[in-house]
Amino acid sequence: MTRDEADLMDPVAQLRIPPNSMQAEQSVLGGLLLSYEAWDRVGDLLTADDFYRHEHRLIYAAIGALANAARRPDVMTVYDQLEKIGKAEEVGGYAYLNELAQYVASASNIRRYAEIVRERAVLRKLIATADEIAASAFNTDGKPVDAIVDTAVQKIMGVTPESAGDEWESMDSMIVQELDMIQTRADGASLSDREKDYVTTGLSDLDDMLDGGMRGGQLIIIGARPGMGKSAIADTIGIHVAMDLGFPVGKFSMEMQNREGGQRALAAIGRVPLHLLRLPEHMSDDHWTRLTEGVERLRNIPFHSNERGGLNINQVRANARTLHRKVGGLRLLVVDYLQLMSGTDPRAPRTYQLEEASRGLKSLAKELGIPVIALVQVLRGVEKEKDQMPKMSDIKDCGAIEQDADVVLLLDRPIVSKPDLSSEWQYYAKGLLAKQRGGRTGYLNFTYVGENTRFADWPRGMQVPTNKTVTPGNGQRGMG
Repeated sequence: MTRDEADLMDPVAQLRIPPNSMQAEQSVLGGLLLSYEAWDRVGDLLTADDFYRHEHRLIYAAIGALANAARRPDVMTVYDQLEKIGKAEEVGGYAYLNELAQYVASASNIRRYAEIVRERAVLRKLIATADEIAASAFNTDGKPVDAIVDTAVQKIMGVTPESAGDEWESMDSMIVQELDMIQTRADGASLSDREKDYVTTGLSDLDDMLDGGMRGGQLIIIGARPGMGKSAIADTIGIHVAMDLGFPVGKFSMEMQNREGGQRALAAIGRVPLHLLRLPEHMSDDHWTRLTEGVERLRNIPFHSNERGGLNINQVRANARTLHRKVGGLRLLVVDYLQLMSGTDPRAPRTYQLEEASRGLKSLAKELGIPVIALVQVLRGVEKEKDQMPKMSDIKDCGAIEQDADVVLLLDRPIVSKPDLSSEWQYYAKGLLAKQRGGRTGYLNFTYVGENTRFADWPRGMQVPTNKTVTPGNGQRGMG
């Protein structure tokens, strides 16, 4: 008798087999191969990872890919989909797919079969979580008991399956809730920042045009040509949210290292020229004093940066969810910048990869209930235009970004493309709120202090630059 045969005869060994239902898994897949409409009854309930058998995960993922592309899944199309990714024989080939299609007579009970598959998946996850909790209890690594218990509770809560039942809301309920929100906004003067339904940007004119600030679920696109200050305005907003409001902020810094981001933050808050932070031997006593003050203001703010480059939307989503749980709820997420993201399928056309990233970020904003700021590059062709303020149609590589965005802010600094402009243009940046769902659009004036890489409001009462000629002997006007 082999060891495997002995294990099968041993009741204790059988108890160690993770919970699963081969019949339910085959019934779900068979029903999906029989009926295209069956996907609508299980697609909200199951993921590929809910299946116990590896080949069933592959088959379900292939069916999902076809259904989401509006292609009817059947034995032939699923086999073709699996063959394209080199997995057809791994699942048992055409013969096993045909066997699955004949396993059930109809897809009428597919929802119940899917519930069984999902229940077994939850039980397996619960077992794995229990093992993790037991391991942490056996080996505390010096952690206090309260911390271990808290972590255990969080892990158990994470096992609970999300309900996929009645998610519809009546007009009566929506209207009553909106009336409550209107009354809350009317009383806004007495509300704390945490009680408001928006998060301010720290730029007064922008906040005014956004009717208070950024709202949960919004995808906010900031677009400009290189060197116009996209990262600087995103950092200005992010640091304001973390430092002045005390809200947790996450930033995916795919272009810059975290170290460089830290330098820029110190330059902005400490009012120390960025180039001096790179050549500290040239710093004066005043610079060192301001740097020390900047360090004290920044060191404990809830701002978190991830410098890993080329992330796809699944990796961004997973990292964002982890940070969201870790900090007890993010209030803002920044992606710098969208066109540096990868697609989940590197072989797909670049336009498709960016559409996937854009729609995924919008979905993530809704899931976490926070604003997501994504920076984008615009086409360099705009530099040939008389008016070099970008348009939404100038967003590089992907028109879906424009469609998915709730807010689109475009930037231009005229002195970048026309360095012979007079010195009064040195600190001027122009913004165009080109899109805002249900809100106003229009032009905005900003102050941009390049040496500190920070944006600020344009000073009240100061005229917007109009003189386009160089004035000999003029020095640069300080805006610090």
